[in-house]
Amino acid sequence: MPTPRELLNEAKSQIREADPVDVVDLVDKVTFLDVREPDEYEQGAVPGAVHIPRGHLEFQVEGRLLDKDAPVVVYCAGGIRSAFAAKTLGDIGYTDVISVNGGFNRWKDEGRPWTTPRTLSAEQRNRYQRHLLLAEVGEKGQQQLLESKVLMLGAGGLGSPAALYLAAAGVGTIGIIDMDVVDASNLQRQILHNMDRIGDRKVDSAKKTLTLMNPDVDVVTYDVRLGADNVLDIIDGYDIIVDGTDNFPTRYLVNDAALLKRIPVVHGSIFRFEGQITVFDPYNGPCYRCMIPEPPPAELAPSCSEAGVIGVLPGIVGSIQALEAIKILLDIGDPLIGRLLAFDALEESFRAFKVRRDPACPACGPDAGEIIIAEYDDLCMPHGH
Repeated sequence: MPTPRELLNEAKSQIREADPVDVVDLVDKVTFLDVREPDEYEQGAVPGAVHIPRGHLEFQVEGRLLDKDAPVVVYCAGGIRSAFAAKTLGDIGYTDVISVNGGFNRWKDEGRPWTTPRTLSAEQRNRYQRHLLLAEVGEKGQQQLLESKVLMLGAGGLGSPAALYLAAAGVGTIGIIDMDVVDASNLQRQILHNMDRIGDRKVDSAKKTLTLMNPDVDVVTYDVRLGADNVLDIIDGYDIIVDGTDNFPTRYLVNDAALLKRIPVVHGSIFRFEGQITVFDPYNGPCYRCMIPEPPPAELAPSCSEAGVIGVLPGIVGSIQALEAIKILLDIGDPLIGRLLAFDALEESFRAFKVRRDPACPACGPDAGEIIIAEYDDLCMPHGH
């Protein structure tokens, strides 16, 4: 039986090694892989390093480092575990791997750059485990979510599933604006609330539900009517607005304020058995006024309370809104910017339509005048979904 020293010498004979001085200039250019234990990593690491403990390497690395031909610099504390890790990576098909001689200890002793990583607690690592396994999210992405701020317009049919999934995903701050109270007729679709909350303020009910689900989430409530006098102050500082309103005055108001503050809006709307979702990314894609320059007459735009809605529909549309928000926060995938996704519940079909910026748009077009935040009370103003 070979001794540990013989196994190490055999591994080293099959890999490439380099001193810290030889790879320090690669820190911002290639992937550094830290294979130490979590408690070691938390004390300090190479900036931007991907962390996979040596014991988990074979099972996690292919989901975290997707390109097997991309260069990888692997290190541990002293250079032994990284040598075995480099051999393992070569065995499973990684073609350009270097192990750091002397490991992180030598790196640090020689004064190379290092940081104390922001890390998840053991409870958070367990809670978000399925996110951490995704290369597109990982610990860095989960930290981004925990530091993100999303504002929900409404705690009703669309706001309920969207807020629940954003809270479950670990979005650190969720603002909710709604001035309504929980009514028994809401419970057919507004799953943030329950029978015990009838008569409570919707924002209070929503906060109870979300904080019980995930104590990491700070729920900020706004039990006010959104208007020209407060919209800019309320949306300020949020990364994304998730719009679950069902009336044109609020949509135009939010559109203009979001353009001014340059905050993306994830728009959703529902009617009977049909739903629509799109993303308005200021000056990158179309805005709401590009898509609907003028509101239809009130009699042609009945609210859900007048026309009805199948209860599951807002669950589907609101969940897609949450997914779009997460994609934007993590800068992954292809958000619905310039695309309108239409869902027909009776057909169970999705269709995507292109929506282009309007060069003559009075709000975001090149010749648009100054944006004035104004009330649109002359338009229909029904209650929320």
